[in-house]
Amino acid sequence: MLALGCSSSPPPSPSPSGSAAGESAPATGTPSVAQSSNPPSPTASQEPSPTQRATAAPKPSAKPSKKPDPISVQALIERDYNGRDLDVGRLLDDAGAYRRYLVTYRSQDLKISGVMNVPDGKGPFPVLVLAHGYIDPDVYKPGQGMRREQDYLARQGYVVLHTDYRGHATSDDDNSVDYELRLPYAVDVINAVLAVKESKLDYLDGDRVGLFGRSMGGNVTLNALVATPGLVDAAVVYASTSSLAADNYRTFSDDDDALNRRIDRGYGLPEDAPKFWRAASPRPYFDRVTEPIQIHHGTRDDTCPLEWSEETHVALEEAGKVSQLLRYRGEGHTFYSQWQRSIERTESFFDEHLD
Repeated sequence: MLALGCSSSPPPSPSPSGSAAGESAPATGTPSVAQSSNPPSPTASQEPSPTQRATAAPKPSAKPSKKPDPISVQALIERDYNGRDLDVGRLLDDAGAYRRYLVTYRSQDLKISGVMNVPDGKGPFPVLVLAHGYIDPDVYKPGQGMRREQDYLARQGYVVLHTDYRGHATSDDDNSVDYELRLPYAVDVINAVLAVKESKLDYLDGDRVGLFGRSMGGNVTLNALVATPGLVDAAVVYASTSSLAADNYRTFSDDDDALNRRIDRGYGLPEDAPKFWRAASPRPYFDRVTEPIQIHHGTRDDTCPLEWSEETHVALEEAGKVSQLLRYRGEGHTFYSQWQRSIERTESFFDEHLD
């Protein structure tokens, strides 16, 4: 079910110009750009005076508020987040320009593992939280999936926290996460940001934080943005899955018949329950986004079609949000010959918005 992008092979040694773990897609050509920069307009709210707050009786509601479906983006929006207890563990590697550590943090009642690259120097450094694409949890290794990005961005002076998600590496398990369409991965990403902001580590700048997601992690990033507006300063997504859950299910749901039957019994397939599947998607909630977003996608991506990112970009523009779409002619899902150019653009984007 939903085997979204990326690979299950162990990661190679970090290299700014290497390819992602287990991925290869030779490509040529130059990227084309489509962008929008219409910032959302803030709306003012009038705060009651202390006297009014103390004396005004609450008005009874005409109708009790209905609880959202627990498997929905609205449920993500309404839940309370408590990311905390970022703990830096064993040193994995000293790469010269940065050190690489195992870390854990709390996400609701779960302990989540990850890897954090910390640049040499005093800091405080801006922080990027990375959300990786699909890798089979049974073979996943800590920090796997975005090793090129982790290495490059740490060398540019960013602390890079790559969350493993629940059920991966040494994180606590969550046996219902696939049935819940992996929406809980967004909970782990949001709580990673909150754990950074709550941390007393003096080299972390909790006031300058961005999100960076790839493939399935792109959609995880979009869910985090609509669930918690204002949580971060900017976001980048690469080769993302669709911002409509039904697209992803139709494309990636072939390999787990038992889970598919359970989903069919539980809330219906996309053709039978379109309202449910739309409510499990970030796109209908793009009006909530407050952060600028940069989108990268190859024109020859045969895992996540370019059209998905184009539709996401258009929907963000229509919602009046700051969105930039960068198309890379000839690139596949992995990014190969033009990866260096793409990551330099990513760095520039974060430099501008996390300043």
